Amino acid sequence: MEQREIPKEQQQISAAQFGANAGYYLTSAVHAKGDDLERLSAIVREGTFGSVLDLGCGAGHAAFAVARGGAARIVAYDPSSAMLAVVAGEARKRGHGAIETRAGAAEHLPFESGIFDLVITRYSAHHWADVPRALAECARVTAPGGRLIVIDVAAPETPLLDTSLQVIEFLRDASHVRDYRLSEWRAMQTAAGFAERAVHEWKIAMHFPAWIARIGTSPERVAALRAVFADLPREVRDYFQVDAGLSFAIDVAWLEARKSG
Repeated sequence: MEQREIPKEQQQISAAQFGANAGYYLTSAVHAKGDDLERLSAIVREGTFGSVLDLGCGAGHAAFAVARGGAARIVAYDPSSAMLAVVAGEARKRGHGAIETRAGAAEHLPFESGIFDLVITRYSAHHWADVPRALAECARVTAPGGRLIVIDVAAPETPLLDTSLQVIEFLRDASHVRDYRLSEWRAMQTAAGFAERAVHEWKIAMHFPAWIARIGTSPERVAALRAVFADLPREVRDYFQVDAGLSFAIDVAWLEARKSG
């Protein structure tokens, strides 16, 4: 694989943005709740996943879910030290002694090869500077036959809808890189060495005031968002179910795959 330079400034923006708002993500309904979290717990409870990596862990909700499922070792990994402090503190409160925290970028995992039975990333990959490189690292640290579960916003395949989503995501949050299409995920997972893919999709509602408050969107960017929403074509407004208060709905996907070999 070609070794591209990872944009350091983008990583710094992401860590700063989320570090300043770490507490919001612990209590955010979008992040703290969801059937996907219960499904993660069930998968670990019913399987044999001794070692789990929560990649781009944020406030740690995926890590807490697999801890409830009984995983023996869980590494919560994130570039933001403030987020990791939230995870560590909450893990202590909940009695999740299996959770440990490590800091770093998704593209550079400081772990030995093949040590994780399960790698999870939830609502994080759209902030990564180089997803193919990060997936290659995921494949390296996953044991043969181990699983990768990506839970993230999915961009529509239609170019107009895709572009509209990326614009509003970036205006809201400067650390946003890209919400990927399912076709892009399939290609990237295959290239990284993952196979037997399964996809589950659903929609989640985004309440505009909470959506901008969670990341601390500046007044200037909020004004730009309002202008963009006002000019969205009718088919875009209909697809994302934009209402009078600018709340809307987005597609989310659970992408599960197995490491080949």
